[in-house]
Amino acid sequence: MLLRSPESFWLLKNGILNSYPSLQENITCDYLVIGTGITGALISHALMKKKYDVVMLDKRDVATGSSSATTSMLQYEIDTPLHVLAGMRGETAAVDCYKAGIKSIHTLRKLVKQEKLDCGFEMKKSLQVAHSENSVEDLKKEYDLRVKHGFDVRWMSSDELQQEYGMKSFPGILSDVGASVDAFRMAHQLIKKNADRGMRVYDHTEIHEVINGNEGVIVVTKNAKVVRAKKIIYCSGFETLSLFKRKYADIVTTFACVCEEKFNLYPVLKDVLVWDTDNPYIYMRTTDDERLLVGGEDIPYKYNPATDKLKKRKSELLQKKLNKLFPEIDFIEDYNWAGAFGVTKDGLPFIGEHPDFKDAIFVLGLGGNGITFSTQGMDLVLKIINKKEDKLLHYYRFDRF
Repeated sequence: MLLRSPESFWLLKNGILNSYPSLQENITCDYLVIGTGITGALISHALMKKKYDVVMLDKRDVATGSSSATTSMLQYEIDTPLHVLAGMRGETAAVDCYKAGIKSIHTLRKLVKQEKLDCGFEMKKSLQVAHSENSVEDLKKEYDLRVKHGFDVRWMSSDELQQEYGMKSFPGILSDVGASVDAFRMAHQLIKKNADRGMRVYDHTEIHEVINGNEGVIVVTKNAKVVRAKKIIYCSGFETLSLFKRKYADIVTTFACVCEEKFNLYPVLKDVLVWDTDNPYIYMRTTDDERLLVGGEDIPYKYNPATDKLKKRKSELLQKKLNKLFPEIDFIEDYNWAGAFGVTKDGLPFIGEHPDFKDAIFVLGLGGNGITFSTQGMDLVLKIINKKEDKLLHYYRFDRF
């Protein structure tokens, strides 16, 4: 199963930053982390800070799955609007989940600073605009609920959007907290730092079988090597969904393109993430090398890579929508690619234990907020290990549906 097209911008931009050996011996550890993307990087970092003996396995090179294809927009707003989530899960739960998103962005900022990560992390505002006249009323409802619960938001009229961003749009909500990052580079740097501290990392190592023993788990690889661990922690994204009997999420393919460096509206858009209320929605952000990255046009996932023809057509549609929002923009495409991700019914992740899997913990970000959900997972995994409760574990549990 391929998670991305070969032309992923982040992979082309960065190359393979670090390489690790495949597993060629039998080993033991406290915790075995499956997946070396941004989720695995964050979770293993949390475990290493607590001085646990950690091993990471990946069947690919480090971070060359979804983490090399993500657009890495960091928002507290999840794919399900607050007022809709309130109707599904209750107002208190919805607000808690949104506020946890704000906290996770600040946690990431602190982590980047503490570890001195050169990963293009930038704090930004987040602007969601109504995609049609009919959608303005729902967006206003969203705004009113956020104001009620103390979120730092501003209602922006069409005239204000035109004046501040040169944007031709229906009204929108400007949120004070957001960020962007190069998740591929961040994952590589964080894993390398922890490997230097003693964490063992093995790439090109595929799992053949997981056996539950009397004391922990036994993992057998395709080349018949064995890893014994107290627990296995799955940070392997939507591919993990195939392990379950139930269908917990849909899988979609999203498309993205990025322009050449130093596009004309960079000074105007450099500090804001932009997305709309459509389904699927268009989303965009600038990069630290002064490009504009635009994504969307999601379709149901097919178990084969997106063709060049399809990527080209989707890129053209994205640019058409972009030009409608920003008539003065000078967007000259440099790269386009496709990536896949899981989508849950309520937009929330699955983080926690599952009754069918003994001595296993799952951190499945899914949706458009995988990085911020995985950041929350750093604390939640430690609470699971230490048998502590957290309301987020209740909200993100597998049996909520």
